[in-house]
Amino acid sequence: MSGRKIIKGLEQAVAHARGETQVRERTIHIEDSVDVRNIRKKLSLTQQEFSLQFGFSLAAVRHWEQGSRIPEMSARVLLTLIDKDPDYVRRALGLTDEDQQKVACG
Repeated sequence: MSGRKIIKGLEQAVAHARGETQVRERTIHIEDSVDVRNIRKKLSLTQQEFSLQFGFSLAAVRHWEQGSRIPEMSARVLLTLIDKDPDYVRRALGLTDEDQQKVACG
């Protein structure tokens, strides 16, 4: 990081501390409940395949589907993304088509 960027950052921090800047606030809304079973079934995956592809423990997926546990906020965010665009999530996680086939075949 250059000296100019550091100085600019410090100036912005001081201005913010003095109340001279406006911070844009943005609220995101994530549902309190996520239908994990429905998301998984839309993808035609077993619980094990779903957990392996997206990095959840198999036990967590089972508990969520049984309703004995509720996913934490971070898991609900990921589950929401999986529901909206599973291929994007797979690409973001670096899963290739070959990786997905390996997971599906065990």
